[in-house]
Amino acid sequence: MTARNILSWSPTAIVFDCDGTLMDTERHWQEARNITFRTFGLKPPAGFAERAKGVHYTECGALMALETGKPDLAHDLADTLLTTFTALVDQDPVTMPGAAALVQLAARHIPLAVASNCPRDMVESCLDRAGLLSSFSHVVVAGEGVRPKPEPDVYQEAVRLCGVPPERALAVEDSLTGMESARRAGLRVLGLGPCPPGLQAQQADLWVTSLADQDLVWWARSRIGA
Repeated sequence: MTARNILSWSPTAIVFDCDGTLMDTERHWQEARNITFRTFGLKPPAGFAERAKGVHYTECGALMALETGKPDLAHDLADTLLTTFTALVDQDPVTMPGAAALVQLAARHIPLAVASNCPRDMVESCLDRAGLLSSFSHVVVAGEGVRPKPEPDVYQEAVRLCGVPPERALAVEDSLTGMESARRAGLRVLGLGPCPPGLQAQQADLWVTSLADQDLVWWARSRIGA
């Protein structure tokens, strides 16, 4: 799918990731990981932040334990990571540039959902404090038989609840983990952030550096609900 095709297409539902896509929380996850490593007297392995991006917090705890040679600490690392992250988000919930405007515009025309690897109470609390929760028809999170990204489950469930076939829905994602999940579920993908080199660029149908991108804003105003 080319950029031209996606910008001339009208989705019948949009499913958003939350962390780093709607909410500016990736920096909180990074700080929480660093604090958690320090709490246990561990040193973050080189490049760990990129490998951990978009990963469910329990799997992140396991990865932290594996890469530091402390497999017995996986559960404690995950618990500390989540507690630390929650405290940081409570202090500073901020939306990503352009996110609120895009959500509010799209919600007037088509069903919206959130698909996240984070716990439900955290996702809903963040969105509520940002004034966005009421714009979403559904919030789908990993757990209770729904496998986390990169498995396709959260996106499959989101489009099912929205009542649309996956090929008519758009996923908005900032992590390659989430993009893989959405593509496996059959959605078209809008990638948020710098376009990566090589084959990773193919994870998204279109890349934008911000949800305030002028071409994207024009598309949303002219095509959503058309």
